[in-house]
Amino acid sequence: MRHDVRGHDSHGHDSHVCPGLRPGESARLADVLTAEPWIMRVLAAAAASGLPDAWVGAGAIRDVVWGTMYGRFSPAAVRDIDVAYFDPADLGKERDIAAQDILSRLADLPWEATNQAAVHTWYHQYFGGPPVDSFGSVHDAIATWPETATCVAVRLAPAGIEMCAPHGLADLLAGVWRVNPVRVTPAVSMARLQRQRVRARWPGVTIVPPVGAGSFPS
Repeated sequence: MRHDVRGHDSHGHDSHVCPGLRPGESARLADVLTAEPWIMRVLAAAAASGLPDAWVGAGAIRDVVWGTMYGRFSPAAVRDIDVAYFDPADLGKERDIAAQDILSRLADLPWEATNQAAVHTWYHQYFGGPPVDSFGSVHDAIATWPETATCVAVRLAPAGIEMCAPHGLADLLAGVWRVNPVRVTPAVSMARLQRQRVRARWPGVTIVPPVGAGSFPS
């Protein structure tokens, strides 16, 4: 079932309207992103790729925002650039390989392209647990990502930067690490928190322990 809302702008672009986004928060995020040349280069390449319904999201967006808030953003610290796209016509692994090749030809960056229409074909094998349902849209996929601050994706559109944030932008803009429990357990969240060196990279971040997590770093 699709939860995103779509329309068409004056250029015929298939636009995305994310329910619950607050205009003031959207404007703040747009200001941060447009002021950082590296992420604008990333967004331009993704827009030029021709990948269907392609968005840049997760850690790359968080790194820019929190890096700007807590010191200085460094592109070298970005481990990968998640590009979420939606192609239900081709669910094979080769589709992601081809997508990353397209992006790499446009910009020599650490791309990680994932067809969100195909996640249900491999998720349970990679992460364990029972099979998961297929997604109806990129919006539905983003709503399951591990932390609320990284359940955010953006793309360039004719009218400017378009945003998809199923859980809103408040945690991203306030520097709050909060687990999204849709698919991530407290133990997995703890491991991600430590692996990504959250406290060392962004000392001002507020960590909200999930229920059942035990002792979380303060």
